[in-house]
Amino acid sequence: MTTGKPPSRVLVIGCGALVRELQEVANRNGGGHIEVECLPAIMHNRPEQIPEAVRRRVRAAKATGAFRTILVGYMDCGTGGLLDRLCSEEGVERLDGAHCYEMYAGPDVFAGLQDAEPGTFYLTDYLVRHFDRLIMKGLGISEHPELLEMYFGNYTRVVHLAQTDDDRLARAAEQAAARLGLRCERILTGIGGLQRQVVKLAGGAGAAAA
Repeated sequence: MTTGKPPSRVLVIGCGALVRELQEVANRNGGGHIEVECLPAIMHNRPEQIPEAVRRRVRAAKATGAFRTILVGYMDCGTGGLLDRLCSEEGVERLDGAHCYEMYAGPDVFAGLQDAEPGTFYLTDYLVRHFDRLIMKGLGISEHPELLEMYFGNYTRVVHLAQTDDDRLARAAEQAAARLGLRCERILTGIGGLQRQVVKLAGGAGAAAA
């Protein structure tokens, strides 16, 4: 039975690398109204595929008529502005920033890290958990060790931007850095930056165009 009330639910179509954190934000703030659906994180190895995959999900969600607001839970993520074009065409908004490292650390802190040491490779908690699958296997290093120097020869350190204060993840990040032949530093960021963006967009964005 149709009540005639406009939909109140918010859908976040996000990156699989943010799935735990987006779901935590939804649980903390959504009151059951924020739903999270994520695309595979491995798509970051082929960022040109991200915009059309997001477009398909946005259009499918619009077709249901079930959501007041549809948000794109990606930053630019290496798409070279193509994701912004998609958002403009589809009438949706995305998370602000070039990538999740900047979002987690904050623009000023991230800029400082880059200025201090441009040869920095960043890990989030997700990337630490899935280091073998996404980095070693995803980049082909497991099968072709000679690729390690090609990919990481110009890097000087790993910075683990940690969303949780977890000793096991901290040790795993150190082990990952050692496998790359790099020293490891850790910064506890939490998920405050992500939470602020999602809450702002969920509350302020208009309904996605039908």
